[in-house]
Amino acid sequence: MRSAKRQQIWRTEIRDIVRGACGGFLFGIPLLYTMEVWWIGSFIEPPRMLIAIAATFVVVFMLNRTSGFRNTRDTNLQDAAMDSVEAIALGLACAALILTLLREIAPSTPLDEALGKIIYEGVPFTLGVALARQLLRADDNGNGQETTESRGRQSGSSQTSSPAINDTLSDIGGTLIGSLFIAFNIAPTDEVAMLSSAVSPPWLIAIIVTSLLISYGIVFEANFSDQKKRKQQRGIFQRPLSETVMSYLVSLAAAAVMLWFFDQLSFDDPWSMWLSYTLILGLPATIGGAAGRLAV
Repeated sequence: MRSAKRQQIWRTEIRDIVRGACGGFLFGIPLLYTMEVWWIGSFIEPPRMLIAIAATFVVVFMLNRTSGFRNTRDTNLQDAAMDSVEAIALGLACAALILTLLREIAPSTPLDEALGKIIYEGVPFTLGVALARQLLRADDNGNGQETTESRGRQSGSSQTSSPAINDTLSDIGGTLIGSLFIAFNIAPTDEVAMLSSAVSPPWLIAIIVTSLLISYGIVFEANFSDQKKRKQQRGIFQRPLSETVMSYLVSLAAAAVMLWFFDQLSFDDPWSMWLSYTLILGLPATIGGAAGRLAV
């Protein structure tokens, strides 16, 4: 009995952490593709780092009193303070992970430079963690489920003829919209080319795996909204694994088109350049695509 209760506590804790991390990725990923922030983080002095952490703590503490990344709202100061520390740690860890994947942090990076980049890039991630319950959240009163069921009844007659096609097209459309929303502002910048030049094939594989895991976490594990609906849909790709892979490929296609549209790539460029550029931009595009599937 006690063991079952302990397992339930751990499952709830892990789900809260996953939700917080996914909120951090949704909110913080665009700023990771901004070289000015890398430079600021490289030269920032330790006192400014401490001020940044202290200021972030104050903001996150206030957010945790009204929102936070847990399903339960913090009702006392001690819980809000503890969750604020946890949110900052989670935000910094997420920022460090992506900075490492993008090779902005390596073993040769001086410690003060690495800390500056992690702290300054971790601020938006931490805010995203604190806002996770507000981002694409399910209706606490269950109205979201009713709305979903209502939409299902309203569209029932039209879905009778081709439910799989309708659900699949809905997913593809949501993925494209979300990808454009997050990655469209990043595609014309020089950061994609800079990051691509620093990333070797093994790191590109790591970026692929990370993109798929974050996409899966946002849609199927973070409990943002409508996960039940997604698991019940009957589209061609409506299985967690196949849907995650399908949406990733759609996001990569969207990223490639955006890079070509902004003249970052041309048909004369080698395929390896297309691949690395597309995978680099595909990371934020995939995160946006995952959010888009929940929002549409």
